[in-house]
Amino acid sequence: MSILPPSQDSISESSIGKSVPVCRVEMAGSVMHDEAANGDIAPAEQQPRWPKIRSIWQDAFSEFLGTMVLILFGDGVVAEVVLSKGVKGNYQSISWGWGIGVMFGVYVGGKSGGHINPAVTLANCVYRGHPWRKLPVYALAQLLGAMTGAAIIYGNYRSAIDNFEGGSGIRTVTGPNATAGVFCTYPAPFMTRTGMFFSEYVASTILQFVIFALADPDNIGAGPLMPLCLFFLIFGIGACFGWETGYAINLARDFGPRLVTYMIGYGPEVFSFGGYYFWVSDEPGPGCPVWDAQCGMHLLTGTDPHGCPVLRHPHRWRAV
Repeated sequence: MSILPPSQDSISESSIGKSVPVCRVEMAGSVMHDEAANGDIAPAEQQPRWPKIRSIWQDAFSEFLGTMVLILFGDGVVAEVVLSKGVKGNYQSISWGWGIGVMFGVYVGGKSGGHINPAVTLANCVYRGHPWRKLPVYALAQLLGAMTGAAIIYGNYRSAIDNFEGGSGIRTVTGPNATAGVFCTYPAPFMTRTGMFFSEYVASTILQFVIFALADPDNIGAGPLMPLCLFFLIFGIGACFGWETGYAINLARDFGPRLVTYMIGYGPEVFSFGGYYFWVSDEPGPGCPVWDAQCGMHLLTGTDPHGCPVLRHPHRWRAV
């Protein structure tokens, strides 16, 4: 927005033909001063590019930063517990850390809805009216944010990883000194392929089911306490469903750091371990819409010819 120069009555003859400073007030409230020739607004090509880029890509930046914060706290607490051999924490510490990561991640990514999870974005697109064109943008931003967070954690704990592994450059996925699990999830040795799938499916669908229940304005609703409620939700899922597969429940959270571990020297075993378990840990997306439909059929008001109110009122619940 521009503030025009003073009225002509206040302009002296000595000022005629000279450039007049133009004061521009940005949307964020800051004030900037430009020199515009003869009092005219600067041509469009001379306008700063960053405000336009920020406006167009604000949702992507929001999801990127929110997911990065999630990984910083989540992978950070796992590194603290594993690399200290349990001296600086235990399994419950990990549940606390991931819960805090989700809470602050949602706060940071609030402008875009704070999805920080492709499965949540998918469910919102299917049943909550979230634009489908935003799905790949959100998913890519979440993936890149998770990769960035994992890379930061690796840089911060590199010396501790060298010490734990037994030497500089040694990176293992299995064995007593393996550190790949700091960054992404791996199943317990006794887990079957069916058990892996079921564990991740149940955990991810509970996540989405409770999220939409918390977001329902006609339910009790979490309102401004949503991030805090998500903290307890993630803590509960970790404490109750995390042992068998590590509760990935988030493609970006698991696949992004997994790619980072592959690039920094852990090798192809990060994908092949557990009979290529990685595809199981990254499949929770389909479960979220399924349980979302269950919420609609049993908790929403109104009916349609098929008896499924959520199909008749796809925007009945607001997106998180």
